[in-house]
Amino acid sequence: MILVAGLGNPGDRYALTRHNVGFMVVDALAARSATSPIWRSQFDGDLAQVELGSTRLLLLKPQTFMNQSGRSVQRAASHFKLDVEQLLLVHDELDLPLGRLRLKIGGGDAGHRGVRSTAAEVGSKEFGRLRVGIGRPPVIFEGTVADYVLQAFALPEREELPSVLDRAVQAVMLVAERGLAEAMNLTNQC
Repeated sequence: MILVAGLGNPGDRYALTRHNVGFMVVDALAARSATSPIWRSQFDGDLAQVELGSTRLLLLKPQTFMNQSGRSVQRAASHFKLDVEQLLLVHDELDLPLGRLRLKIGGGDAGHRGVRSTAAEVGSKEFGRLRVGIGRPPVIFEGTVADYVLQAFALPEREELPSVLDRAVQAVMLVAERGLAEAMNLTNQC
């Protein structure tokens, strides 16, 4: 069993923002489930168990806001007695162009406070991560990086999202079925 924790911020205000792409991937996984997932409010988050093919996944959307996401992830992982190797964090990545996916194990947080919070709460950086590229703000952008990630995707970007989410779901399924090392080899080639 794998806990797939998608990072984002709760509430309609943030639903279509770049920072919520982790929630979007988790919702796309839930939509592919053979049965309708039952979401429960647990562990400071929304949690569902789903079966995709022969694979059982725990899906988590922390409801603590991004900077405190780790608390929810740690509580769920602890309850289900999961090792850090059974955790896959899905989050937005500024350093990748829109739609580019990268799987990795461990590493720094690159300033992502949700990743930082998770590493601090679980006591390790050695969990799997699916980094979903959102790109950097354009040169002409007037605002901070925080302003950029909390903005809704622009219309041309929204048109790309279904394809991005499909590929992200495929990457998660590869992790669940073949393990992170093989999934990294296959996903990171693109």
